[in-house]
Amino acid sequence: MDLIKKSIFKVINKLKMRLRREDFLTTPFSILTSPIYIIRRGLYKEISRIAPKIGGDILDFGCGQKPYETCFVNANTYIGVDILVSGHNHRSSKVDIFYDGKTLPFPDNSFDSVVSFEVLEHVFNLDEVLCEISRVLKPGGTFLMTVPFVWEEHEVPYDFARYTSYGLVYKLKKNDYKILELLKSTTSILAIGQLLVNYIANNLLPRGRILARFSQLLIIFPLNLLIIFINYILPKRYTLYCNSVVLCKNLKV
Repeated sequence: MDLIKKSIFKVINKLKMRLRREDFLTTPFSILTSPIYIIRRGLYKEISRIAPKIGGDILDFGCGQKPYETCFVNANTYIGVDILVSGHNHRSSKVDIFYDGKTLPFPDNSFDSVVSFEVLEHVFNLDEVLCEISRVLKPGGTFLMTVPFVWEEHEVPYDFARYTSYGLVYKLKKNDYKILELLKSTTSILAIGQLLVNYIANNLLPRGRILARFSQLLIIFPLNLLIIFINYILPKRYTLYCNSVVLCKNLKV
């Protein structure tokens, strides 16, 4: 009996780990269980495409769980830095170094690349942070960032901003970065559909673990499929979108 319990416990743990991983590194299986499949799929698709172009010593700014670390196959080192007090706890975080929110604890020109995923909307002093990232980046180093454009308030009260693509270009150029790529992670239809699915999941579905999973299969999965199909047949617009994904170059000399 103990052996059976251990086996069941092991299977459940493996399933939990897979679901946690697929919150970010989506697969076709994710569409069955995730109410945020659309937004996370759009992010993962672009990050995983760009990541192999980035190598050397990499700093993950606001790293949290380091969800995309495995995408950076050409990294020599991958260091995560985060702030201690934020809108989420750090129980599952993989932070290597905590910092004070002002000065990164690294010498000038320490990293070949900096990455930052869904962090800069939580930064009130964006110009100062971009300047500090530039300081620890080597001249000509790359900076890969993602920020939400259409998404609900989260990690409150530390959610301060939403940036249009034009706002990002302005801020980055002002702080001596050259834009190499700027991509919008979803179409307008996908963004609207993702907001609908997220609203239903958070407000209309039952809360219990078993009931929640069952209702996701029964309701969220068909909704995800329907939204993807509608997006496929309708004209594509990108004026409303979930996230910006920006790759830029540090122009300091």
